[in-house]
Amino acid sequence: MRSVEITAALTGPIDREHRARLYWERLIELSLDCFICERAGRTTILKYGAERAICSGDTDHGQHYSAARISSFDHTHTNDRIVLRSIVDFWWAPFDDAKRDLQAVAPTKIPWVRLHLGYSCPHKEEAGKASIQTNITRPYELICAPCETLIAVNEESPSIRLLP
Repeated sequence: MRSVEITAALTGPIDREHRARLYWERLIELSLDCFICERAGRTTILKYGAERAICSGDTDHGQHYSAARISSFDHTHTNDRIVLRSIVDFWWAPFDDAKRDLQAVAPTKIPWVRLHLGYSCPHKEEAGKASIQTNITRPYELICAPCETLIAVNEESPSIRLLP
C-alpha cells in the first residue's frame, strides 16, 4: 500500500461574500496505475467515505472498482486562504500495460490531480461548481458562474507528495 498527501490553496483576493459559501467537495480525481485493468495512468475517482475508488478504465474494460480511498480530508478557511489537505491510500502491484508497452513500476511520483469545489452565490442564490487541477495555467481565477464575480485565485498547482 502507498499513500499520497495532496495539498492545495485558494488565495486572495477571496471575495468576502462568497468566502463562507465556498468549500472543497469531498471528491478527488487522481492519476494512478491500475493493477486490476493493468493500465498505467488511469483517472481514478475517489469520494471521501467510500471504501474503494472507481477506475475510469478504457474501451476494453470500462469503469470498475479500484483499491484506493481517501483516508483524510481536512480544510481550513482564513481571511486570505482556503486550504485543503488530504491523504489518499492506494494499493499497487507490478504489471505490464500491454496497450502502451509499458511496465508499471513502483510509483515515485503521481503526475495529476483534480480537486472539486462547490459554492453558493450570495447575489443570485444559485449553486455552482468549479475545479482546479495540476495541469492548468496559473494563476487560475475561479469565477462565480451566476454573478460573474471573481471568487478566489489558485496561484500554485496542487501539491502531490508520495509519503514514505
